[in-house]
Amino acid sequence: MANGWTAARKAKQAAAIYRWRPWEHSTGPRTAEGKARVSRNGYKGGERQKLRELTRIVNAYLREQRSVVDSACQ
Repeated sequence: MANGWTAARKAKQAAAIYRWRPWEHSTGPRTAEGKARVSRNGYKGGERQKLRELTRIVNAYLREQRSVVDSACQ
């Protein structure tokens, strides 16, 4: 009973849930706005992808700068 739920209380709650059957009433989002919002539920921010793109940009810039320096030195 660490969380305050006795065996009798759990049994009573379970019976109520089986009576209500909420899984039969769940329909998910109905509007386009709601569907768009839940489609991003698994999105974690894309930080890794942003860092990869930033790395590509920096590396391209460094390659460009090295080629400028190399052509100026020759």
